Amino acid sequence: MCVWTRVSCDSLLAFAFAFLVVIPSAVRNLLPARAGTSFAMPTPFPHRLRKHADYQIVYKAARKQFGKQIAYFHAPRPAERRSDTPGPRIGLTVPKALGKAVDRNRIKRRLREAVRHALPLLTAPVDVILHPKRSVIDADFAVLEREVSVIFRSVQAAAERASAKKTNEAKPQ
Repeated sequence: MCVWTRVSCDSLLAFAFAFLVVIPSAVRNLLPARAGTSFAMPTPFPHRLRKHADYQIVYKAARKQFGKQIAYFHAPRPAERRSDTPGPRIGLTVPKALGKAVDRNRIKRRLREAVRHALPLLTAPVDVILHPKRSVIDADFAVLEREVSVIFRSVQAAAERASAKKTNEAKPQ
């Protein structure tokens, strides 16, 4: 028994748990959200390669290119597959060779954030797969952002060259 209240410690702990955990979550659901905040989950990344078949199409249509810390594949999206997402789609592959799940997830989180910052550089309807090297684990985030920006600029330039080539071939001479 607790000396100061003559209540058993178990009931005191149960009350504290209910007061600190259960009641606030129930009250939080009843109260309107404060201005500028919400309890909803953030929207998913809309420019993401999701299906295995999409990855395989990019792997077959492109050749592996190398940056300093990230290898990448890119391929223009066929016209019949453009209705899903109008702009670019980005895929991440982080192999088990880069470490345990904690390390791989950290790499993916950092890459997703770098992609989010650099995505406005890429407007063409292309699919890009980023394949990081081991050095990404220890790399500074600014270096990682710069690397993704360089990759997206080169992919955009290649897509513009390909579309210009198609328009030149389509024009009758």
